[in-house]
Amino acid sequence: MVLASDYPFLGVLWSMIVFFLWIAWFVMLFQIIGDVFRRDDVTGWNKTAWLIFLILVPFIGVFTYLIVNGREMAQREAERNAARNRYIASEVMSTAPTAEIERAKGLLDSGAITQAEYEAIKVKVIT
Repeated sequence: MVLASDYPFLGVLWSMIVFFLWIAWFVMLFQIIGDVFRRDDVTGWNKTAWLIFLILVPFIGVFTYLIVNGREMAQREAERNAARNRYIASEVMSTAPTAEIERAKGLLDSGAITQAEYEAIKVKVIT
């Protein structure tokens, strides 16, 4: 049985470093596999070859993919993040209080609602 006194501090530190690197490698592996599946600029055979290479030779496969496709991988991720941010911004703006008040003002101008209903919508949106 291993006791705390039998496992020196540097051994604990080394174990923590190795564990951290192991987790970091898995994160890279899953990020790369996700990138391989999301790519639309390569064929299915090319994707299959990359996946087989990543599974059969994991460490060399990960580093090779990062060397060969690292820059494009970062660009694709930045494009996905920008598209996601644009979508979120459009959703936020469509439900913003000013958008609701503008929509109510348009209904008031068209005669679909009365002034009292418009005021009630403004109070509801503001509070």
